This record gives sequence, C-alpha cells and structure tokens, in this order.
Amino acid sequence: MKKIVLMGRSEAGKTTLTQALKGEKIHYHKTQYINNFDVIIDTPGEYAQTHGLGAALALYTYEADVVGLLIGATEEYSLFPPCVTATCNREVVGIVTKVNDPHANKERAANWLRLAGCQQVFYIDSKANEGIPELLEYLKEEGDVLPWES
Repeated sequence: MKKIVLMGRSEAGKTTLTQALKGEKIHYHKTQYINNFDVIIDTPGEYAQTHGLGAALALYTYEADVVGLLIGATEEYSLFPPCVTATCNREVVGIVTKVNDPHANKERAANWLRLAGCQQVFYIDSKANEGIPELLEYLKEEGDVLPWES
C-alpha cells in the first residue's frame, strides 16, 4: 500500500479519514502531533493553518508516496494557495470530506483542490464509508489484497 500523508485545516476530517482507512471505529480525537502509522501520516491542522504550510508539505512528503490535501465540503474558503502542490516532490491528490453534510458544496471544494494543483479528487464521507474503497484502491500496490478481495 502506498503511504499517504494527510494535510488540511483543523476539523477537515484527517483523523476521521485515518480511522476509516484503518477500519477503526470512528470517534473524535484531536491530533496534537504527527502520527506516523504504517501507511498513513496524520498531521495536525495547525500545519495547514500557519505560514509553515509550504515547509510542512515539502518536509513530510519525503516520508510518503502520496500527499492528500483535505478540504471539508462545508468550508467557506480554502487555506491552500494556487499551485501549492509545486512544493511537494510527490503526487498530490485532493480529498473532499463531509460530502453528505446538508451544507456541503462538493464542487466548490473540489475546484479549490484543483486550483491548488491536485490532478485527482476523491469525495469522502468517512462515517458512511463513502469513497473509502476508491481511495484504498488508488493507494493499492501490486500484491496488496484489500479486505473485500479476500
């Protein structure tokens, strides 16, 4: 499985997505520091909310195969500047979270991610397991067996 680093503002859904990708029960947990799991790096939202975003992206991309930029579909603005993915030396995908929220605007969030430089965008509702199989399929490498394939 390709290793992915998740970056986005606080409450964008990074830790919830991490729990869903690992098949864990979803529960709220504030990430205080970098959590480096086998195939997922969960970062605190403060990295995306400070002027150190570019440095954090450049630094932690060395630890991963893929960078995932997260924006909640309910967010009113994007913290990611245009073409920010140029600071990464890895493939960057966009992940729109909270897609089933009544106030969601999925396409606006996806457009912000494309403007940031993401070529591919995934639509995720971690609590409903929506979009999780597609993201896992994308991260799958030759020889990996996903849970529904066994």
